[in-house]
Amino acid sequence: MYTRLSKVVLVLAIALYTSLVAFNNLTDYDSNFTIVNHVLKMDTTFPDNKGLWRAIESPVIHHMIYGLIIFIEIVIAALCWLGGFHLYRNIKYPAQFNQAKRMAILGLTLGFILWFIGFMTVGGEWFLMWQSDIANGQQAAFRLVMIIGITLIYLAQTDEEKHA
Repeated sequence: MYTRLSKVVLVLAIALYTSLVAFNNLTDYDSNFTIVNHVLKMDTTFPDNKGLWRAIESPVIHHMIYGLIIFIEIVIAALCWLGGFHLYRNIKYPAQFNQAKRMAILGLTLGFILWFIGFMTVGGEWFLMWQSDIANGQQAAFRLVMIIGITLIYLAQTDEEKHA
């Protein structure tokens, strides 16, 4: 029972975190938009690097991509809240608890995809975010990928009734 409870708490913790991230991005839009803008324009990477042809200059596209990021964060939060609620409702019954993991697994997987593929892979490697002292979110993204990845592995482990 304690293992199942810990899984519920971890999923809900990620739901809370992602909710706050989305809330902050909506209520203080310009703070993180500035980072997205720099990453896509590649204007804070090494001067004269050979990858500058990848830069996107269009403010419309910058806003669309930032809007997509916020939308995905909201979906992650919703899936993790719903998943945590479903897990909690079935916490006493291991078989039902295992069946109730679907939403949480979807939310955690989407979070992993956003921060690993979106930030570390596309932002970090395609747009060379790693070269920037100003607009480099790779360390934060890595922390999230690790937290979410470990939680996902832990949650996916089958829960069984222990008989003494």
